[in-house]
Amino acid sequence: MAKDICLQLGCTAPIFAFSHCRDVVVEASRSGGFGVLGAVLFSPEQLEQELRWIDEHVGDHFYGVDVLIPVTYSKEAETSTGRLREIVPPSHLEFVEKLLGDAGIPPLPPDVQRQVDEDRRGAERNNTPAGARALVEVALRHPKMKLLVSALGSPPPDVVEAMHARGGLVGALCGKAEHARRHAQAGVDVVIAQGTEAGGHTGAISTFVLVPQVVQACAPDVAVLAAGGITRGSQVAAAIAMGAQGVWCGTLWLATRESDLLSYQKQALFKARAEDAVQSLSRTGKPVRLLRSRWSEAWEAPGAPQPLPPPLQEVLVRMAVPRIDRAEREDFYTTPCGQGVADLHEELSVRQVMVELQEGYLEALDRLAAVRAQLAAET
Repeated sequence: MAKDICLQLGCTAPIFAFSHCRDVVVEASRSGGFGVLGAVLFSPEQLEQELRWIDEHVGDHFYGVDVLIPVTYSKEAETSTGRLREIVPPSHLEFVEKLLGDAGIPPLPPDVQRQVDEDRRGAERNNTPAGARALVEVALRHPKMKLLVSALGSPPPDVVEAMHARGGLVGALCGKAEHARRHAQAGVDVVIAQGTEAGGHTGAISTFVLVPQVVQACAPDVAVLAAGGITRGSQVAAAIAMGAQGVWCGTLWLATRESDLLSYQKQALFKARAEDAVQSLSRTGKPVRLLRSRWSEAWEAPGAPQPLPPPLQEVLVRMAVPRIDRAEREDFYTTPCGQGVADLHEELSVRQVMVELQEGYLEALDRLAAVRAQLAAET
């Protein structure tokens, strides 16, 4: 049987909190769950700073790191030695400039633009295998980092061996049962069954259908976490009932007090409906469920260029985002988020969210116990 994942990682609640914000990661782990930092936005140097900060603030608890190791990507981007903007087709650069210009979103002041360029320089190739490996090397230097997760495909054998050699666990996300079987063969300890409701890179199978299939595919040696649209404690109970050992949540933490999203960004999330979380190629060049906006819709319109493969599409996004944020243009704001965004209504602390999830989980168990008791009495 798969070992108890919470017992191995030292958390008391079966709730795994994925976030790009270090404060969320720390508070999730300190609140009984397990925080996982998304590393793709950071250069290796920036990731080192983030993990040192987490090490200093997480106390006696542990945390994880999530990296993207893509199979499909621009080989030219990986081998190029210059800035990636130099190999982006001029037609795509012109499309973005016209889109923002027509919307009245001004360019950044020169000094701000220079700082943005400098800050982003080291993270340009994170969506390539070489870039991801650089982040993995940083993560492996931190003893409190106990779970390394591959978000796009099975982790390479040497990465699995390195993590196991230091007493840690390896995870991988999947959207199909066959992906889960490949992960198990690669030696991962936990598979995150991510339904199409989830934010980020997702497949087409719903969580409620996918989780039992992945549990069956991984039995009996690999633990499973359920992901996709999970915002309530009753859904945690449902995941456990389907054979998962816990849940993996991302959208739920975006608008928390500890999240580093800007106020206007959180307001956009509070207004969103489930149907506003759509799949689009406009973020990374691969299907990503994100918040619908004029940015995502522009890439679907007739005459729009075909989104570029990773990491080149992200170059275009990173050109646009600082301008959108500086102008606080809610109509152009987009971020990876799942259909559970409809359950975000107010800014709560991570600890409050953790408490509500656990209380809802226990209430669901009480309801199930009452049903079971009633059935036993009737028979």
